Amino acid sequence: MALLQYSGVEPNEDNTMTNPQTGARKDEHIRINLEEDVSFDQVTTGLERYRFTHQALPECDLDDIDTSTHFLNHHLAFPVLIASMTGGTPMTGNINRMLAEVAQAIGIGMGLGSMRAALEDSQALVTFQVRRYAPDILLLANLGAVQLNYGYGPDECRRLVDLVEADGLFLHLNPLQEALQPEGDTRFKEIVQRIAAVCRALEVPVIVKEVGWGLSARAATMLVEAGVAALDVAGAGGTSWSQVEMHRAQDTGQREVAAAFRDWGIPTAQAIQEARRVAPDIPLIASGGLRTGVDIAKSLALGADVTSMAATLLHAATESLTAAPHVLYERIEIMRRQLTIAMFAAGAPTVARLKQTALSAVQ
Repeated sequence: MALLQYSGVEPNEDNTMTNPQTGARKDEHIRINLEEDVSFDQVTTGLERYRFTHQALPECDLDDIDTSTHFLNHHLAFPVLIASMTGGTPMTGNINRMLAEVAQAIGIGMGLGSMRAALEDSQALVTFQVRRYAPDILLLANLGAVQLNYGYGPDECRRLVDLVEADGLFLHLNPLQEALQPEGDTRFKEIVQRIAAVCRALEVPVIVKEVGWGLSARAATMLVEAGVAALDVAGAGGTSWSQVEMHRAQDTGQREVAAAFRDWGIPTAQAIQEARRVAPDIPLIASGGLRTGVDIAKSLALGADVTSMAATLLHAATESLTAAPHVLYERIEIMRRQLTIAMFAAGAPTVARLKQTALSAVQ
């Protein structure tokens, strides 16, 4: 793969974006994710509690394994989306460009980070405009669902999609994170009604996701009734955003409040199964602590249609930008190879067969 040289997103003359508070928070989130321990303590994804039955007679050749799938009318070389992570500053713009180029080269999808600032600031907008680097991928815009209670509506959502030439829109739910931020937006009352209005108005799919504490069966049911096109369960076990906010906290009291929620959330494996139980036909994305191709395979067997990951790819993307250009590409290719071998050893030559493969629960 031939990677482009990164010239970077152009900042203002004073080397800042025009929304310094938002930009500083986004850069701080990236720094904390890269440098601090933001893991859960006791809670895991739950995927380690499941095993495939090894098939010594898989009745297929390794070369026959087909990892490709379709999701939201797009072909994916294998069932992975690069998760919504960032954007809004020169540094995060470069990360988005790297992610988009690799998604294009491999043939997977990508979600953009929260884009509220892009509606207000042209300098922030350019950091999300990656379509030129990834003309063929499934690309999803992103807005915090809570912003629908702060003056945003279907028109602003449509504009976000148009500004980045996206194929759909993520609306993310993060009530706990907002509650832990001193500057957080916490008016979540009647959000589901506003989500329904966006679903009715937009011509592209609207997907609702959590950010790492999981969608409950109740939430999944309400969202399906609201008309969403797909769900991303984003379960617990990966990045704990309460830990991120704890490291951001400016005083001891704030840190103590955030620290209490380190093990809050619905483990990813549980969230997948609960969502599939109450919404058997909804396209389902599994995310939250997935790190290997075996994790991908287990998620599909538990009920997901595709998977998504952030932390592992953020570290690889940062290393690609600063030291070794091929690290991100190679990291994703390793996961694809792991998935291919897992399918082979489970006797599932296609993604459709893998989704029908039973897992054994381990006590």
